[in-house]
Parts: sequence; structure tokens; C-alpha cells
Amino acid sequence: MQIKNEAGLVTTAIRLVVGWTYFSAFWRRTLLANKLDPETAGYIGQKFNHFLPNALGIKPLIQYLVENPDVLWLNMVIFTVIEGIVGLFIMLGLFTRLMSIGVFFLAGGILLGSGWIGTTCLDEWQIGVLGIATGFVLFLSGGGKYTVDHYLIANRFKFTKYEWFPWIGSGELPLKTAVFSKIVLVGSVLILGATLMTNQIFHGGLWGPLHNKSVKPKLEITGGEIQNNTLSFDVFRTEGVDVYGSWVIGIELLDQNNNSILKYNQEDLALLDENSISNYYVAEIKPGKHSLVVPLGAKAKITLKNRALQGLESEAYILRITDISGVYWDHEIMKQ
Repeated sequence: MQIKNEAGLVTTAIRLVVGWTYFSAFWRRTLLANKLDPETAGYIGQKFNHFLPNALGIKPLIQYLVENPDVLWLNMVIFTVIEGIVGLFIMLGLFTRLMSIGVFFLAGGILLGSGWIGTTCLDEWQIGVLGIATGFVLFLSGGGKYTVDHYLIANRFKFTKYEWFPWIGSGELPLKTAVFSKIVLVGSVLILGATLMTNQIFHGGLWGPLHNKSVKPKLEITGGEIQNNTLSFDVFRTEGVDVYGSWVIGIELLDQNNNSILKYNQEDLALLDENSISNYYVAEIKPGKHSLVVPLGAKAKITLKNRALQGLESEAYILRITDISGVYWDHEIMKQ
């Protein structure tokens, strides 16, 4: 049983570092900068919106939150406070095992929500899977000598003598060695399985072509109708770098012979009336200085009124949206 006691001491560096990774999120958002203010550019809710397009399993929850800004803000505050408490308590070694469960679930949320994001090193996926593994290890080890838990036990605080304390604090778990070994093995195999599964789903890391959805922008155009002198359609940015938008420099409507019926260049889009854009989520598509800016995860209905649309024949037309990189996306719209 001496090995179990020593395990908590051996994981001191892990406990301190993982604790800081979560507490620092609270520190950054509240004391270094106000990232909980929905009116600021660095609002954490907008980053949360970036997770939406390719989240795994929790996409409906994310979509509900980004469609309801007040509920989103409240959840971002609660989430930030929880990260602060979990991180601080893990560093202090206070209720170590209970906080390790917090680490496990926080990391799981990061993995499922944003494990697909990462331009170079699959950053969010690595943070998620390592956080899950770390939370599991800290639950098994508990805290060692340099923890508040150890101080409370050593000074015989009454509540540390209850049977439930080792399950939420530190000390030896009341388990037989054979049972403990099976928990270690089964838990480790399941976590490895989750690691391999998400690596494959998000990045093709096991077989098939590797893919990274954070490198190039991708816009999805859906719906679309032409009525009288009005063209409307939905556009949703589902891929690309999360730290800046896709810069749309062209929106064009073409007939079946590839003749241009309607064309908005980048100057037109930079001056586009914001009333022509109806955003669905907190990450908003907006006119920028030189183009139309489409952040990752943003979705909006674009409505364009133009005399060139008046009297068009009832047939199929091609809507083309062009990014500053030269990439473009086509979508067929039927004029009824």
C-alpha cells in the first residue's frame, strides 16, 4: 500500500501544472482582461461559437447556447468560475480527487467541443485527451505530501476520518489491490480508446488521408431564393482558422451560360448595409474594412436587393461566393 501513498507525491508536478492550465483560464478572463463582456472583441462566448461546426456529440447544446446569448453568457460565467475553483484546488491539493473529476469532465468538454481545432499541432485535441488522462491519474493517486489534504489528514481534522473522505480528498482508497489494478487497466484502455477514436474522427490520425479543418476556410451555402428584386441565402462558415475570419471579396449570381447577372465586389461588401445581414449566433458576419468578414462558426441570412434581379427567367442560377484566397463556393438557386 506504500506505493499508493507515494503515487500522490510523484504526481505533484502534474497536479501543479494541470491546475494552473485551468486556473489560468479564470485568471485571463477576469483579471488580465474582461473576456466575459459580450461587447468586447475577446468575448469567450464568441470563441465557444467557434466550436460549433464540427463538435462531437455536444453540438446541439452548443447551438442552443449560441442562439441564446443571455443563457450563453450565464454558462460562460459559471464555466469560468468552475475552471478557477478546480484549477486552484488542484494546485493546493484540496479535495484532490473530487477536483480531478472536474478536470476529467472539463477536459472531456474541450475534447468533444474543440478537438477538431488546431492549425499546427492539433492543440485542442491534445489538451483534451491529456486532460482526461491527467484527471484519471490524479483520481487514482490523490494528493501527496505537499497538499492541503495531507495537512488536514496529518492534523486529524474530524471529517478526514469519515469513510467518504478518501474518495473526494486524498489518502488510500478502500479498495483491494486486485480491484484497484482492474480499475487502472480498464480506465486506461477506455481513455486510450477515446483518444484513438477522436484522433481518427477529427483528424484521420489512424488511417486514410490526414485532414485538418483549421487550415482553410470553408463556407456552406444553404437555402436561397430569388423573389422579385431580392436574393436571399444562408451562409455558414464551418472550417478554417479560428482566430480570424474568412474574408469574402465577391458575391455573384450567374446564369446557366456563366453570364454574370449580379455582382458585389469587395468594396461593395465592405459597405454592405448591416440590415442585409441577419446573424443566427453570437459570432457575427459583418462588413469589414475591405471585405465581408465571416468568423468561424458564424451563420447568417444574407439578403441582397438589386434591380438586376427584376424580371429574371424561372430557371436555375448559380450563386458564387469568393474568398480573398481565391477559393470560391457555388450553390444552385432556382428562380420560381
